[in-house]
Amino acid sequence: MSSRPLLQQPEGKRIAIPKRVEPKVYFANERTFLSWLNFAVILGGLAIGLLNFGDNVGRISAGAFTVVAMLAMSYALWTFHWRANSIRVRGQGGFDDRVGPTGLAVCLGIAVVLNFVLRIKVGWNADHNNRVGE
Repeated sequence: MSSRPLLQQPEGKRIAIPKRVEPKVYFANERTFLSWLNFAVILGGLAIGLLNFGDNVGRISAGAFTVVAMLAMSYALWTFHWRANSIRVRGQGGFDDRVGPTGLAVCLGIAVVLNFVLRIKVGWNADHNNRVGE
């Protein structure tokens, strides 16, 4: 939160003038929120597809992707409210977040690597068992 008062008093004047916030700032916040929700819904759809049409590896990967989708939804909601509150109190400064998207990208990368490793491991074990049985 900003420590600056809501009504700014120009130098040499006794009348406080409220700072105007452009409506496009509010709409930009909502647009960003909807973009994050779009990402989460697509990822959740991928997880549902893996859950319904996959084997055990698909179910484990679906769980990982579902967790990442829920994290993305939570992050989107938290960021939307944080930015909306900052805009409402007319906070000055950046509204960017460098930790959240990086953390979500790392979580998504871990889920993809988990899926890849499990799929390779199951494929290698099946191939190895077929050769031993010959």
